[in-house]
Amino acid sequence: MSVRRFIALTLACGAVAAGAVATAQRIAPDGVALNEEGLPQYSTFSLCAIDPETGQSGAAVTTRVPFVGRAVPHVRAGVGAVCTQASTMVEYGPRGLDLLAKGVAPADVLQQLLAGDQQRESRQVGVIDMKGQSAAHTGKNNGNWAGSKQGKHYTVQANIMVGPEVIEAVAASFEATDGSGWPLAERMILALEAGHAKGGDRRWGSLQSAAIKIADPNNPGRGGDYIALAIEVGEHPEPVAEMKRIYYTTARRLGYRSFSRVEGADVIELKRMLHAVGFWRSADTPFPETSVDTEAMRALQKTDRAQYDKLVAETRKIAAALSLYDEEAIAAVDKFRAASNLSYQGNPPGLVDARLVDALRAAYLKKKKGQP
Repeated sequence: MSVRRFIALTLACGAVAAGAVATAQRIAPDGVALNEEGLPQYSTFSLCAIDPETGQSGAAVTTRVPFVGRAVPHVRAGVGAVCTQASTMVEYGPRGLDLLAKGVAPADVLQQLLAGDQQRESRQVGVIDMKGQSAAHTGKNNGNWAGSKQGKHYTVQANIMVGPEVIEAVAASFEATDGSGWPLAERMILALEAGHAKGGDRRWGSLQSAAIKIADPNNPGRGGDYIALAIEVGEHPEPVAEMKRIYYTTARRLGYRSFSRVEGADVIELKRMLHAVGFWRSADTPFPETSVDTEAMRALQKTDRAQYDKLVAETRKIAAALSLYDEEAIAAVDKFRAASNLSYQGNPPGLVDARLVDALRAAYLKKKKGQP
């Protein structure tokens, strides 16, 4: 390659890079991309839904920009839900809810919101009322793929998706849980998860976020706003999964943890130490023997195998019972925690944590050494 051609190519690449940088710099302070007119482009898929049994209304959303919860989802107890996205007009949220509160049907709400809007073809809005009536607007200028679907008690809308399979998955999931008795929030999160699994926003990458809001006329919330639930994952590589984790953990829904009956050698050790310091059974009664590997047992094995086998079976039965973390042990732990100033508001019964173990070991060692 000649020097002249190399320089020309270098300058051309530099120009392209400069153009790319200039394009990349067209972002709002919250990180969302701006179009040529300087309007934010929230490529998003969202779900507006109600639960007529509980009277709850919800709005859930995920997108490839940060802090989506500040712009897209809007709910009001006893009124309904609105999601406003694409070239987001945040005001459409509260204004739409105001119209719903006056009894305006969702289709007419959209008509009134968009009347005279010069950017209506860049907007996307979903609306649902407490009757289950829903409607959505998808402007012609929304990036492919863009569209919506309405069904029983929901509307889902999306723009800049990998394809229509995203909203189909959201709708199918939400419909599948109808009549399950599950909370509206859980049904909506699972529906978003289904859409996300199908590819979701085709620009998957950094700065993804998700949010959900649930309004409940029977729950005044913390500030009297009747927002029973509000979760926002401002930025996360897997925002829907993180939102689900937060919801499951805080709501204590089945699946947030793995558990089984607690048993094992550590429980026996716990009981042995509690017994030694006087918190499990009477100190006058020797702690049951759980080991068969003793000098006496080894001798018995050689002289009387039948008796040895009988004692082994009995010892193992005792050990099995001792290894269960039963109510007696839980009561002993709680008594020891109280005596050691380790009882704190919110602790579950029988909590065995690092502080308990450290304090119990210290007390056990003092007792073994005859210290007061």
